[in-house]
Amino acid sequence: MKEVKAYSSARDEFAGSAEVYLDANENSLGSATEEYYNRYPDPHHRQLKQRWAALKNVSEDRIFFGNGSDEPIDLLIRLFCEPWKDHVITLPPTYGMYSVSAAINAVEVIQVPLTPNFQIDFKELKEQWNGSSKMMFLCSPNNPTGNLFSKSSIEQVLKSFPGIVVIDEAYIDFSAEPGWVSELSKYRNLVVLQTLSKAWGMAGARVGVAMGDPYVISMLEKIKPPYNISQANQQLAYAALQNEDKKNQQVSIILEQRERLINDLQNNKLVKKITPSSTNFLLVKFDQANEVFDYLIERGVIVRNRTKEKHCAGCLRVTVGTKEENDRLLGLLWEIMEKFELAKAAR
Repeated sequence: MKEVKAYSSARDEFAGSAEVYLDANENSLGSATEEYYNRYPDPHHRQLKQRWAALKNVSEDRIFFGNGSDEPIDLLIRLFCEPWKDHVITLPPTYGMYSVSAAINAVEVIQVPLTPNFQIDFKELKEQWNGSSKMMFLCSPNNPTGNLFSKSSIEQVLKSFPGIVVIDEAYIDFSAEPGWVSELSKYRNLVVLQTLSKAWGMAGARVGVAMGDPYVISMLEKIKPPYNISQANQQLAYAALQNEDKKNQQVSIILEQRERLINDLQNNKLVKKITPSSTNFLLVKFDQANEVFDYLIERGVIVRNRTKEKHCAGCLRVTVGTKEENDRLLGLLWEIMEKFELAKAAR
């Protein structure tokens, strides 16, 4: 990868402002919309980086913007892993794209399951890595479980793992803990992923962020497609980042609704366990989970069935919705509980 020469776009060769642009083979008459999308976007997302740097208190040379978090995941694997030789380590149950991206790039995945209470098994983890272990993905807060990994376990990994440690913090805004961005200067092997898809409410815009050592970020910039985030999405993302107060207000509402869901679900006899959550969702273990899942689908309420994931037998993942959406969910869960109770009494 060191020998790769980055593609030089028209906007790389002239980054200033001018009256006439005749360098990029664009349609100079304009676009089919009222917005001027006939011009190529900034390939280096300078405006977004400036704003993100201010929000996160991190220097711009540590910031990479991608098409969702999935793009930096893919690029990191390409950057650090040699196909058919190296491997990455994942800790299931976890976000599925780590394994998908590795498979696409012909990189083996070593799975080291979390403990039954969804924490890092450091002893087992250390036994599994070797000289071919180039990357580890830690999703914290974790998807689909919702919990944070212990800080001490992550510190052990960062201090001793021989490769890159990617901490995926897609849900960090819903957590009471600050995350790992402030530790970037301490650990050169640390990359932190965040996204505008969750707390910022911009899932449709597909904008993700990787933060890490300036050299790692420079290499990601070198190998990414030249215009990986459209002009429209850059504008939408920048507008969202200008309104942090609104994001914080929405997070507060979601957290209030999360607590309400927990309190109500605890009173439902079908609910066996609710995993502590630092996210905008709950992993809930149900009695007869598949039947509950089907009952909700038939009535137009969609949750995620996670019963086949490691340590997640009988579990459904429930996103925290609006008050009205949560009302609908809780009403149906109470309804099906009563049906099951009546069925038991009839036997």
